Amino acid sequence: MTLRKIAGLGALLSLVMPGLVMAADEVAAPVLNSGDTAWMMTSTALVLFMTIPGLALFYGGMVRSKNILSVMMQCFAITGLISILWVIYGYSIAFDTTGMEQGVVNFNSFFGGMGKAFLAGVTPSSLTGPAALFPEAVFITFQMTFAIITPALIVGAFAERMKFSAMLIFMGIWFTLVYAPIAHMVWSGNGGLMWDWGVLDFAGGTVVHINAGVAGLIACLVLGKRKGFPTTPMAPHNLGYTLMGAAMLWVGWFGFNAGSAAAANGTAGMAMLVTQIATAAAALGWMFAEWITHGKPSALGIASGVVAGLVAITPAAGTVGPMGALVIGLAAGVVCFFCATTLKRKLGYDDSLDAFGVHGIGGILGAILTGVFAAPALGGFGTVTDIGAQVWIQCKGVGFTVIYTAIVTFIILKVLDAVMGLRITEEEEAVGIDLALHNERGYNL
Repeated sequence: MTLRKIAGLGALLSLVMPGLVMAADEVAAPVLNSGDTAWMMTSTALVLFMTIPGLALFYGGMVRSKNILSVMMQCFAITGLISILWVIYGYSIAFDTTGMEQGVVNFNSFFGGMGKAFLAGVTPSSLTGPAALFPEAVFITFQMTFAIITPALIVGAFAERMKFSAMLIFMGIWFTLVYAPIAHMVWSGNGGLMWDWGVLDFAGGTVVHINAGVAGLIACLVLGKRKGFPTTPMAPHNLGYTLMGAAMLWVGWFGFNAGSAAAANGTAGMAMLVTQIATAAAALGWMFAEWITHGKPSALGIASGVVAGLVAITPAAGTVGPMGALVIGLAAGVVCFFCATTLKRKLGYDDSLDAFGVHGIGGILGAILTGVFAAPALGGFGTVTDIGAQVWIQCKGVGFTVIYTAIVTFIILKVLDAVMGLRITEEEEAVGIDLALHNERGYNL
């Protein structure tokens, strides 16, 4: 080959190679999927809809008329507070993976780093997801709505007796020390404590419902019973609100469960189907259990059954099949009915709106049954080959969450009680929190 030809070939390569490198970079670069993005944005709106107005109405209708605004106010205030704490440090605690290594237990297995504090590095072009398909900003907002509804669920346990100021401080501390670390342990990926254990929690049975239910039980025990409980009638003042709230929760939960697939794909579609099946089964299970036990089915009962089914299917939604969902739903409706009525009366605790009886018990039941029905041998779509081993893993996750949440919640409440007091006065309780603390009435006739 002559020098002239070699020089010509070199010149040609100098022209072609930059184009080849650019083409390779373009192929390797992650590309936003507009379908996944649209679905995740829709799911985010649906989950926020679950808290305001869904949960606010569901809880608001169950309290006495003198306290309706207090419950709704708490839901709105929590939405604002947790949104801000989430972007300052909550997202980072939950999802920053700095220092994590699969199979290694260290501080970062429990608590995320601060690399994402104040959403450092998040731009309009930041992508995330199973294959980096949608904006990280959407994922941040989606997970924010989970962080919002979890402490809001606790409100149902201590409704009608906690000071608003104490509630705000408690929720801020609880979110920091309980919610965000549990979310990190379960969902952050390799190196997360319960992630490495192999705990299955598709959409929040452990992170959201067991967490909130156990915290609610501790809160109602520390605060004590409402004045007059259980001898004074404390019937829900507007079950119409409660039914509307339950309907909103039912609809919004499709974003909660199907959205947790983090893509518009077959997993999301199956999650939507099993959510509907389990919820319908639980509603009927609670209704018939109540009908047989008390002689009449109630509107409050079927609404509570709806929520019990939604709770129980949450950890299983991405791995169980339709028939597994049917069993989980029926079990949740019946078990939660007896826990929210018979068990509560027998033990005598005042869980005002059954946060523990529905969310705590439903979450525990759903988490354990996930280990059973995620197995392909029972119609599931998970990778479970040894049901006994997976059930043990699920029980470990449940046990750790219950113990951790109970201890930390108890300490937070006792310290706050000593510093500023948790409970409103007897006079304020008699007048009602709406007027006593907010100088407003839900109804001006």
